[in-house]
Amino acid sequence: MEHGMILSASGWRKIFTQSGDGEDPSPEIGKDNALICALIGETFAQYVISASDKGSPVIAVATDTRPTGTEIADAILKALQSRHITIQYVGVAAAPEIMAYAKNVDAFLYISASHNPIGHNGIKFGLNDGGVLEGSEAKKLIAEFEKKCIDEDAEKHAQDILASVDNAALTLIKSESNVHKKEALKAYNDFIRTVITGTEVQEQQDIIFNEMKSYLASHPLSIVCDMNGSARSISIDKTFLPSCNLNFMPFNDEPGHIVHAIIPEPENLIYCASRMQQMQDESNETVLLGYMPDCDGDRGNIVYWDDKIHKALPIPAQTVFSLCVMAELAFDYWKSCRFQRKSLYYKALKLLEKKAVAVNCPTSMRIDDICNMFNVSLFRAEVGEANVVNLAQKKREEGYKVRILGEGSNGGNITEPSHVRDPLATLFAIIKLFSIKDTPSQKGLFHIWCEKSSQMAKYKEDFTLSDILATLPVYATTGVSEARAVLTVRTPDKGLLKQNFQTIFMKEWKEKKDKLLDMYDFESFEADCTNGTDEKQYCLDWNNGTGGSKIKFYDSNKRQAAFMWMRPSGTEPVFRILCDVKGDELKSEEKTERELLAWETEMIQKADALYEAE
Repeated sequence: MEHGMILSASGWRKIFTQSGDGEDPSPEIGKDNALICALIGETFAQYVISASDKGSPVIAVATDTRPTGTEIADAILKALQSRHITIQYVGVAAAPEIMAYAKNVDAFLYISASHNPIGHNGIKFGLNDGGVLEGSEAKKLIAEFEKKCIDEDAEKHAQDILASVDNAALTLIKSESNVHKKEALKAYNDFIRTVITGTEVQEQQDIIFNEMKSYLASHPLSIVCDMNGSARSISIDKTFLPSCNLNFMPFNDEPGHIVHAIIPEPENLIYCASRMQQMQDESNETVLLGYMPDCDGDRGNIVYWDDKIHKALPIPAQTVFSLCVMAELAFDYWKSCRFQRKSLYYKALKLLEKKAVAVNCPTSMRIDDICNMFNVSLFRAEVGEANVVNLAQKKREEGYKVRILGEGSNGGNITEPSHVRDPLATLFAIIKLFSIKDTPSQKGLFHIWCEKSSQMAKYKEDFTLSDILATLPVYATTGVSEARAVLTVRTPDKGLLKQNFQTIFMKEWKEKKDKLLDMYDFESFEADCTNGTDEKQYCLDWNNGTGGSKIKFYDSNKRQAAFMWMRPSGTEPVFRILCDVKGDELKSEEKTERELLAWETEMIQKADALYEAE
């Protein structure tokens, strides 16, 4: 039985509409897709049973607001029930919500295709650690599912699963969803307080929130949100933000009413920016921040009010992540001083503490600069949220404290102890910058950053977000949703494609070396490859299969000045590319980025043509 799914650790995805149209808003998945869902549900049930010491483990199930979610859930619930799984069906929930709730059960299954178009859908799987399955376990699940699909009796077996359902029991499971939804909201509300404050100690949480709330009571701040019908429209945002003395103004907040494209990139952040601009023009509201989540609500990129030009503008994904990393590293420094113990032993331990940030391969070098300023190590993994989460966990086991991690190329951040991106974590990283100010006994977060980055000339008491953004390292980076960042290639073996690319690059580097030095001050290069949580530097062989590949360029002072990156998507049938260029008063980083990406594109097309010529 053909399943037609793209299977990866980050999730399994395909077009689920019966029509096969990725933009079709129909809720109908058709018979064939229902049979596939039956095998998916049974595969995960068997996996959880084998991983648990319980006869009937508990699995939490939820969906985002895509139209096909209901029919997919029906088929999966039937399959789980056929294996005598205890099911807690939450209904519609945001990804961070179901993952926080899953800490109280044995596993979760979440039906979502994240930022993909409306006709797409998919599945994410996890146990009770608050994140998706790590890579090696995800591979086991994929292998078992594919084994079921190629069995000659696969279709009949799937039909038998769906036919064996106890309808009365299924009705009861669905009728209890309101109870589990309330439990999920409570679990998420409690968990996000720990994420924002970085502590489970209630007294310390209260001190930090009271500090923020006190500032916001005297300095009103309004936040606008384009919910775009996402799962966040019925999550905690509408209660949690006002509880923190924030004026919250959502729109497009009817669950499932998806009014425009789902991916929260600049082309879709314009709706949030337009609403913010309107509010600023028509009222006295201090609307300084806005956000738009994707359909599952684990990613929310930011719009802000630029007080210098009096205009609402989206913040590019790489800049959002840089801002959050800076904010959380400054907050961690502030918190260690605020709650510092007096003993010399404790102070010695803090001095010896190893800190790190984990990111994906195409995350901008902005993060390298920020980490250097805080004396924090930086580690990179292959693209994929699961890869970055697993890398962070690996580094924690090696003795590092990893407060923040994420995929800068996609925006958003994962803040300890969360294992998933969360727009509330993003918002509060920024809000902490605003609201944790200087006191007679301690410097505020922005003051700490300006001091660490040797930019005290830019610090002032009445700073705005525009002032903060002006202190971040200057880079030009390709946006992942730009048309020029996505290529269609015919070479099926992506390792071979990279091997051919290496041949072409080496030839052209030799031919253009003097020109590259003269135009961009690129004196040398180095190739890095990422697969899963492993990063290999100084690679002589660029064929690393479907992993990520990066060519880093160094200037005449031996400093990294730029990189070009490539990787086949794990969730879409495309080949992604990106370039990142450090700002320099002697050149235009935007012009260099465009020219570097055009060169990379040309070389990949030549490499692809070599396959066609064979």
